[in-house]
Amino acid sequence: MDRTLISSIAHGDHPIAAPVSEDNLDRLLLRCELPEHARVLDLGCGQGAWSLQALDLYPAARADCVDVSEPALETLEAAAAELGFADRVLTHRVPAADFPVGSPYDLVMSVGATHAFGGLAATLAGMRPHVARDGVAIIGDGFWERPPTPEALAALGAEPGDFPDLAGVVAIAEEAGWAPVYGHVSDRAEWDDYEWSWTGTLTRWALDNPGPEADEALAAARRHRAEWLRGYRDVLGFVCLVLRKS
Repeated sequence: MDRTLISSIAHGDHPIAAPVSEDNLDRLLLRCELPEHARVLDLGCGQGAWSLQALDLYPAARADCVDVSEPALETLEAAAAELGFADRVLTHRVPAADFPVGSPYDLVMSVGATHAFGGLAATLAGMRPHVARDGVAIIGDGFWERPPTPEALAALGAEPGDFPDLAGVVAIAEEAGWAPVYGHVSDRAEWDDYEWSWTGTLTRWALDNPGPEADEALAAARRHRAEWLRGYRDVLGFVCLVLRKS
């Protein structure tokens, strides 16, 4: 079963696709203080929940949403149409790192998608040419809440140096020429809601759609749940930073 399809199904009940609550998503977007006719770029948008909420909060804004997942973009387009935002959203099925630089954007986001660029530092560098001089960026990525355990490293397929601590995330952003103007660190409740939603939604889909793909989906849900509960829970953190060019 294709990984992008698994991800699209698993995020069906939690389209924010990150351990961030709806209230904190609003708080992050409102801290951006966008102009009335803002242009928004979402690199690695998934189902586009961040962009759609930005359009709701800023009624004259427009968004370009970039992702490689066809199922996710189809879900985004359907949601935009249902919300009456279809004429304010353009989707682009290309790798986030390959989206061409053009007219600058007032807000550029990349949340939980640093793998598309090859890591946090590369993502911060890749976002920079897209952001207007007075614009803002939102980056969301993992960090070590505490020194990683062998179980956490095995679950994530990671090395200790793959993530910094929280201070290290801020330092990487500053070294890349960004100034943090706000931030949100996901709490345990946000993490648990995200992980239970991911595994539970995929499990429910598998139970409702028996067959070979359901078996694969069930296996993926069980594997993910074990990796979370026995591996990286309370070890891996997640932070979103609102950034301006320094």
